[in-house]
Amino acid sequence: MKHPNARKDAGAGGALAVPCVDIKLFVASLAFLTLFVALWQLQPYGSLLAAARSSASTPPCSLPLATTTAAATSQLPSSTNLTSPVTATKSASAAATPAAANAASSVTATKTAPAVTPNPTTAAAALPVRLAREARPTPRPADPNKRVLQPYGTAAALFVQMGAYRGGPRTFAIVGLASKPTHVFGTPYYKCEWLPNPTPTSPAPPAIRTKAYKILPDWGYGRVYTTVVVNCTFPSNPNAHNAGGKLLLHAYHSTASRRYERILALEETPGSYDEALFAPPYQYDYLYCGSSLYGDLSAARMREWMAYHARFFGPRSHFVFHDAGGVSPEVWAVLDPWVRAGRLTVQDIRAQAEFDSYYYNQFLVVNDCLHRYRHAANWTFFFDVDEYLYLPNGRTLHQVLGKLQGYTQFTIDQNPMSTKLCVKDAKNDYSREWGFEKFVFRNAVTRVRRDRKYAIQARNAYATGVHMSQNVHGRSTHKTETLIRYYHYHNSINVLGEPCQQFVRRPANGSRIKFDGVPYVYDDNMRRLAGKIKLLEKEAIGSVHT
Repeated sequence: MKHPNARKDAGAGGALAVPCVDIKLFVASLAFLTLFVALWQLQPYGSLLAAARSSASTPPCSLPLATTTAAATSQLPSSTNLTSPVTATKSASAAATPAAANAASSVTATKTAPAVTPNPTTAAAALPVRLAREARPTPRPADPNKRVLQPYGTAAALFVQMGAYRGGPRTFAIVGLASKPTHVFGTPYYKCEWLPNPTPTSPAPPAIRTKAYKILPDWGYGRVYTTVVVNCTFPSNPNAHNAGGKLLLHAYHSTASRRYERILALEETPGSYDEALFAPPYQYDYLYCGSSLYGDLSAARMREWMAYHARFFGPRSHFVFHDAGGVSPEVWAVLDPWVRAGRLTVQDIRAQAEFDSYYYNQFLVVNDCLHRYRHAANWTFFFDVDEYLYLPNGRTLHQVLGKLQGYTQFTIDQNPMSTKLCVKDAKNDYSREWGFEKFVFRNAVTRVRRDRKYAIQARNAYATGVHMSQNVHGRSTHKTETLIRYYHYHNSINVLGEPCQQFVRRPANGSRIKFDGVPYVYDDNMRRLAGKIKLLEKEAIGSVHT
């Protein structure tokens, strides 16, 4: 007797009573599943199968993979071609790579297009093609005890060029990145070659070669990549007849190998060389080279910084910013009027994210700016956008730099300020005050070493750093405390809302107050300049801000 709850497909004695239709479906499903698993297991051997088929004398059919390879290759960004030249213009700071050319185009305030997200299906389809083309195993040696090491992929490039610039009648600088382990543990080196253009009197001019001098200016702070400045100095001007030519960089893998990469670094067109660019008077009195701008930046603080220093440096000055992802639409809105006024250049360097190095490639950026504008100004300043230069004792910048003219470089000491502590005053409308109006408490701790920033006569520098240069021709001085200082509003640039976190009464008679265990004194030197800064902004770019 069957149990009342027994299923129809199960007999009492364990006999299987399955309808014929169910058996057929089961067998078909099992066969499909087996075939699917087999194909999945064969996927890693796609490269071997493709290689075997391509080596057959009369293949039965052609694989469609070659078409996919061509399509995938055609979609690669042009910036991957490190040997593409850019023709030098009348300006001595012409870019020498597509990346530098794109950066230069941002001077016209053109926003870059958003990055295109790759199609996952296309990427997945291209993967077997790459395996078939690049991952072919090395043939096994006849000796079973001889081992083979098979490399796959590339961990870091031998050289990544950002820019190449003529630094004078017979010298050039090539700025880029290179694999840090290669330079720390290996012996890579460089040579330079100039290929003159043919002329009617010299249809086949000989190449001019010289040894290169490499500089690693990042003080060991590099990560996967380190910054490299390659100096090429020829015995005489290789383009003396202004017929044009090409500068080639030979990047050798090591002294133990003759392998090298031949890179077209820079090209000068006939008639483009102008020796007058390398002697005073220069285009500007002062130039600002900014570090990489990244993260969430406060548009209000950027507006204030730009207006303050436009007044500080005067009309014969220019500013260069480097956008590493920090120039949001709100930040761009406050910078764009200065770009249109010709006072500011914003270069798009977001491509640097592909090359891991110190703080968004700060060393790469400042060295590129140094050489790009080497002969553009009398003095070039390097400091950050949360730092404000200040001249004590009522001196002018012209007077201060007159006292420092005999030096190639001078460093600047800081006044560290609290960016959380503010004065409580019922008469003030804090919502309409600028940041440096609110921040009036200076750190009173003395005899402590703090980071300094600096200015340099760029024509006498071969490379530079974030806090100073160690590769200059001439003297440097650090005793400038009574001449020039800078107020440092640390991290204020990343606070998007109201920065004041605690309000206190103004201390009387220079007394100190403590906040978070740190003594502070009242310092309103910057606050007293706010009215003049706001007036300058209105005169320079009009009433574009409310």
